[in-house]
Amino acid sequence: MLKRLDKIRFRGQKRDEFLDLAESPNASDSECNDDIPVKHRSSLKDTEEQRDPDYKMTDADPLSEVKGHLEIALLEKHFLQEELRKLREETNVETLKQELEKEKSKRVDLEQKMNDILRSRLEDSPPPPPKPQVASLNGTGDKQKETFRCRIWKWLYERFGVYIEDFRFQPEENTVETEEPLSAKRLTENMRRLKRGAKPVTNFMRNLSALSSWHSVYTSAIAFIIYMNAAWHGWVLPMFLFLAILRLSLNYLIAKGWRIQWSIVPEVSEPMEPPKEELTVSEKFQLVLDVAQKAQNLFGKMADVLEKIKNLFMWVQPEITQKLYVGLWVAFIASCLLPYKLMGFMIGIYAGIKFFIIDFMFKSCPKLRDKYDTPYIVWTTLPTDPQLKERNNTTLSRRLSGFEKQMQPVVARSGQSTSMSCGIGREEESGRAYNTKRGPFHEVFNLSENERPLSVCENGWRCCLINRDRKMPTDYIRNGVLYVTENYLCFESSSSRATSSKKNKVIKLQDITDIQKYKVLSVLPGSGMGISITTPSTLKPLVFGAMIHRDEAFDAIHSQYTKIMSSTAAPTVTNPET
Repeated sequence: MLKRLDKIRFRGQKRDEFLDLAESPNASDSECNDDIPVKHRSSLKDTEEQRDPDYKMTDADPLSEVKGHLEIALLEKHFLQEELRKLREETNVETLKQELEKEKSKRVDLEQKMNDILRSRLEDSPPPPPKPQVASLNGTGDKQKETFRCRIWKWLYERFGVYIEDFRFQPEENTVETEEPLSAKRLTENMRRLKRGAKPVTNFMRNLSALSSWHSVYTSAIAFIIYMNAAWHGWVLPMFLFLAILRLSLNYLIAKGWRIQWSIVPEVSEPMEPPKEELTVSEKFQLVLDVAQKAQNLFGKMADVLEKIKNLFMWVQPEITQKLYVGLWVAFIASCLLPYKLMGFMIGIYAGIKFFIIDFMFKSCPKLRDKYDTPYIVWTTLPTDPQLKERNNTTLSRRLSGFEKQMQPVVARSGQSTSMSCGIGREEESGRAYNTKRGPFHEVFNLSENERPLSVCENGWRCCLINRDRKMPTDYIRNGVLYVTENYLCFESSSSRATSSKKNKVIKLQDITDIQKYKVLSVLPGSGMGISITTPSTLKPLVFGAMIHRDEAFDAIHSQYTKIMSSTAAPTVTNPET
């Protein structure tokens, strides 16, 4: 057995020649290969001779030797696998192969293209005349020409191939932009950025307005003389180009640190509020409301301008669009008949007189402007879409009222039976107009038939009743609709299922001792969205909160209350906004 083992040669080192893995330092493979000393392999007999001479081999010694050799072989295999893996990662053979294949395919494509181009060139070129005497010389010359052409085409492709590749059509990539979440800080910052970005435009418009209104007499006079002289000699376009160059030059000097102020109207510096790092909930809410209001007004103005332009071209107002139509025809005929130099002279002279003289007179005399300023009249009379909708509704209501007036004498001349039926129909229509969701109004609140909601609140005001005398959550807050009649204040609860329910509330206006505007949540900004009503039957005032049209409801209730109490001795009514 030992003789056979002696004949076996292992690639790795013996177990005793390896460092202990637990004691060896953490290092890379290269470091391990450098640090571990390599000893010459020897046979089992040499190792046995180096051992103690008094040592006697037992039966378990061959097995331990075999075990040691197996461990050495396994360790060698492990180290070789690690080295192979690292070599693969470093070299990236697969990626290199793929890149090589791509380059080969590109080279093949280029060769095909070059061959196709050369073939097309050879087919287009006329064949040379035959010269049998010097056939061999012509063959060598053709080969030289072909190689020369190939070199030229190759040189051209190397020089200009990159630029040719840029003109290849490729499909556009649809990129989806990520939307930022809503943030009060980001919203205010964007509004400030918009204001700063629009500042040069607003300053330019202010300067033009100051020039036309003769804010500075000397400046406007000099500008008028210079412009009219340029328009007379046909130098309007060069003058505007020179002003643009001058403005850019001044901006360059300002960017370099020069302090130059070239403005007809002195700029008013607005105080910059330092941004607060920590805002309370009410301040954040008020900030969002302010920004939302500015955005609403800005979008409303932009929508008005766009809708007016759209309605001008869509013949919504035919008498206005007709003026534009005639003016375009006159301009077209004039451009066809008159020379451009004469047209430019006329337009320049008219623009100068209009800007410096006519606009100044119209601004100084508003009555003249309302009568004779055609562009201003056209723009102000152009309707927007909401105005058109409102106008259509009013015309429809007028037609209906006129039709009813025409039908009244016909109904009056009809017989008694028809008049009685018409009277019954009117009563039914009046009853339907003052019905609630639960049934007729007087049946829901157990009132007389004469008690009907006022015209201001025919549909009622959505609100919630807060009765602070009650402790149960279902009785403490109730959602419903609030109505005002001539003598009562009626609240219809949305949770009531019958025509008359105990959850509905009826308050006599004469029993009210105090009416106030109320703010339910003091954290929110503003004057609140509630109304508190004090009566002798309640310990704490009743609060009607979450009313969107709180001011309208308060004015209606207060006016009806004062009418009733004016006939009798009424207590004082306070109207504080808390």
